[in-house]
Amino acid sequence: MSDSTTFDSKPHDHKIHNPVFSIIGASSGNLVEWYDFYAYSFTSLYFAAAFFPKGDPTSQLLNTAGIFAVGFFMRPLGGWLFGRIADKYGRRNSMMISVLMMCFGSLMVACLPTYASIGHFAPLLLLVARLIQGLSVGGEYGTSATYMSEVAVAGKRGFYASFQYVTLIGGQLLATLVLVVLQQFLSPEELRDWGWRIPFVIGAAAAVVALFLRRALVETTTEASRKNAQAGTIKGILQHPRALLTVLGYTAGGSLAFYTYTTYMQKYLVNTAHMNAETATLVMTAVLFCFMLLQPAFGALSDRIGRRNMMICFGILTMLGTVPLMTAIGQVQTPFAALALILSALAGVSFYTSISGIVKAEMFPPEVRALAVGLSYAIGNALFGGTAEYVALLFKSNGHESAFFWYVAAVCAVALAASWIMPDSRRHGYLKD
Repeated sequence: MSDSTTFDSKPHDHKIHNPVFSIIGASSGNLVEWYDFYAYSFTSLYFAAAFFPKGDPTSQLLNTAGIFAVGFFMRPLGGWLFGRIADKYGRRNSMMISVLMMCFGSLMVACLPTYASIGHFAPLLLLVARLIQGLSVGGEYGTSATYMSEVAVAGKRGFYASFQYVTLIGGQLLATLVLVVLQQFLSPEELRDWGWRIPFVIGAAAAVVALFLRRALVETTTEASRKNAQAGTIKGILQHPRALLTVLGYTAGGSLAFYTYTTYMQKYLVNTAHMNAETATLVMTAVLFCFMLLQPAFGALSDRIGRRNMMICFGILTMLGTVPLMTAIGQVQTPFAALALILSALAGVSFYTSISGIVKAEMFPPEVRALAVGLSYAIGNALFGGTAEYVALLFKSNGHESAFFWYVAAVCAVALAASWIMPDSRRHGYLKD
């Protein structure tokens, strides 16, 4: 493999070539995308009745959760669509369209009339808005991960690329923070009446800022790679079967572990450890903040020891550590003990998340890189990450909660096997340091 990624030879006098600015521009859109995606989940408690007035509160939340889940299954389509655009028409164009689409989806949710105004068209339009947002998020990961990997300074690619997960986690934290602030200034009645719309207005405005930042980014693809006959095609990806299967293998384990210790963990603390819901929220907010800060440090570590060694560490730690850690968390007595245990687990997961984008990007040539990264991530994420909570609750409802721990460990063993056979990118990667 050779270094076949260079900047477009055409002059871009109005574009900013500073790699730090490029990382900020790319990651700003990523933050907005994930903020909007999680803002829906966090505010659904307040707007569920406005779109699904019939039935009890639980059925209303289930309806909104179902629409939320649809967003996950739009990700593979988004990964394919925006990956193709990025490989054939440039990373910058794909990222601009992606964040513009998220802006439209958020603004649409913010302005939607309720069931009382337009009847069954209200939940239908809410579904359309979520389809648009799911498509956008599915396309965002592959393109931004690829772009950040390509624009980063040689020798520091892991450090720079780690900011993708910094902003991914940051978007989740920002959505939480906005809701907490609104809860301080608005009554529950005001939040249910109109206050739930505010986070989506904020998301749409932030997307406009990200759009202007991305307009100034330099393009990292060459005209030759964009005009390659296999650029942005499934046929082109299938020319690299070993790389594709390897990436799918460790994405399955990485996504499952990430969602187990983040989105599912709050429910696990309440349902199994019998922790107060408010306390569990505070614990997970602190955990996510610390987890976010870990990413650059682990990304920098990958620049020193190599991406393959990082992935092997991830596989070993999660395969061996999941069962004892999940068991211990389920029996935890204090919030501080819970924080320490969950953070220990996420430290192991950080060996993957900090380099999640670049470890995939290095496996593919530029003409299919964005499509391969985005599609493989979206498939692995939808099948394993998106179903983590459902599988966990299914095992628990059947009286076999500990079986879920072994399931996570088994999938992480698959990730370890995939990591073991992957080439060392320092000698065989498409992005050379």
